[in-house]
Amino acid sequence: MPTITERAHQLADAHESGHTVVLPTVWDAWSARVAADAGFAGLTVGSHPVADAIGSADGENMDFADYLAVVRRIVDSVEVPVSVDVESGYGLEPAELIHRLLEVGAVGANIEDVVHAQGKRVREPQEHADYIGAARAAADEAGVAFVINGRTDAVKLGAGVFADPVQEAADRMQLMEQAGARAVYPVGLKTADQVARLVGAVTIAVNVTAHPVDGHGAGDLNALKDLGVRRVTFGPLWQKWLADSSADQLSKWAP
Repeated sequence: MPTITERAHQLADAHESGHTVVLPTVWDAWSARVAADAGFAGLTVGSHPVADAIGSADGENMDFADYLAVVRRIVDSVEVPVSVDVESGYGLEPAELIHRLLEVGAVGANIEDVVHAQGKRVREPQEHADYIGAARAAADEAGVAFVINGRTDAVKLGAGVFADPVQEAADRMQLMEQAGARAVYPVGLKTADQVARLVGAVTIAVNVTAHPVDGHGAGDLNALKDLGVRRVTFGPLWQKWLADSSADQLSKWAP
């Protein structure tokens, strides 16, 4: 079984390779083994699908210790590196957040700029970059090449919050890159133009969410590669597709 240092280097190297890395979003040991056995180089753990799987709700409503127990089981079930969606950090200081993630063997994290515990307050751009910078410093101090994926919800929040949501996302992504993020995640992208504009805003990997069957609004995996996307995850979409497909098939057996 690879050490945490080895796993971290594997994930960091994948992000710095210039190639597109697809990291399926999993929610338990079973889904993790399915994805790893399919040949993927790494996995992400999604807070939304985990919350659904354990009967909780997304938006930092899970007890963080319970969430980390799920993460530990996932990490222990596979040999590939695992990154974890920690939403805005569950109210933890960055150093404590990184320490607790490393304790369960995670070597990457999504950190977003919407603070659910504070009425879905959106962090100011520099405030969020500072949080990521402190997390980067904690990981570096631990000697682990931890992959921070800085998330912004600017596009998802839309014109009702920001005059130019895509430009707001670009500005935030640049600050996160400067703070030490190894990838950035502007959620809510729907078009090739949006993707191209934000890929061009930074030099690090840009993450988009795709559906494992239907792809993305900008196209399939090859189209995303052509646009310069270097990280693809599934969010809750793989789990939802499995649920819909299963419900359709199982209904044929229902009385």
